[in-house]
Amino acid sequence: MGEEKTEKKENLEELFSNLEEVIRELEEENGSLEKSFDLYNRGMVLLKKCNTAIDEVEKKVLILDEDGETHEF
Repeated sequence: MGEEKTEKKENLEELFSNLEEVIRELEEENGSLEKSFDLYNRGMVLLKKCNTAIDEVEKKVLILDEDGETHEF
């Protein structure tokens, strides 16, 4: 009876692409303050997701020491 997630987890490349799109829209936006604020909020949510994804990747990175053994980063 587990709860299923319906939201697809985006990969880091998708997140960066979406963030670039938001930045582009903000730079070109000549609309209302509300629209700019919504874009800003969307960008902040994407940044948080990017940080979380980067943290997850960093935890998976292994360091190879001088003895040839691997250790988690």
